[in-house]
Amino acid sequence: MRPPGGGSDPPAAALELHDVSKQYPGNPPVTALAGMSVRISHGEMVAVVGPSGSGKSTMLHIMGTLDAPTSGAVLIEGVDTSSLDDDALAAIRGRRVGFVFQRFFLLPGTSALDNVANGLLYTGIPRPQRREAAAASLERVGLGARAQHRPSELSGGEMQRVALARALVHEPAFILADEPTGNLDSAASKAIIDLLHSLHDEGRTIIVITHNREIASALPRELTVLDGRLTADTTGEAGTP
Repeated sequence: MRPPGGGSDPPAAALELHDVSKQYPGNPPVTALAGMSVRISHGEMVAVVGPSGSGKSTMLHIMGTLDAPTSGAVLIEGVDTSSLDDDALAAIRGRRVGFVFQRFFLLPGTSALDNVANGLLYTGIPRPQRREAAAASLERVGLGARAQHRPSELSGGEMQRVALARALVHEPAFILADEPTGNLDSAASKAIIDLLHSLHDEGRTIIVITHNREIASALPRELTVLDGRLTADTTGEAGTP
């Protein structure tokens, strides 16, 4: 779903961070992010890369509204999430953000079809329509024939495709993929990255968080995070949204 245009005004970005900082309690406090600003437009494919402890995971949680910044603003399609209560944040996560995690997080006793349909649980869509959308999403990632298989009957690469289908099923503003190849062998990793590129070619907005510089360098835009700061942006000046 694209945001509505207002006259000659440009459409809202898929995601914006404005001077975002995050501190955790301690003596002294631990600064995980410091003054980070970035703008990701609809249809972009972006890598967020950095070593362990650089702030990537904190950035992921804040981008996906799983955590709130200590200061600064996070806008999803122009909506300032700092103004939202818990219910509204849950709704924006359920409708506008697609998550893909390294560990898949599939329900073990549930078919691939219903694991994907669960991505629509909080939308109010009736179950038959949820399953219909899930079937279409599985077809899109090449798993239509495996819809009735449970996770234990799928390979690691297939489980990650199910997780990706679940992230796609509600047509999010953007997909956040956190180390999506971290638990996969090289062949399955390549298949997932190729699929992400294919989805990007269709106009999807995809953000890949990774420590793998080979994966990051193959994406159209690369953001480098170090010590909680954005130190490089291949399409613009670091720190500038």
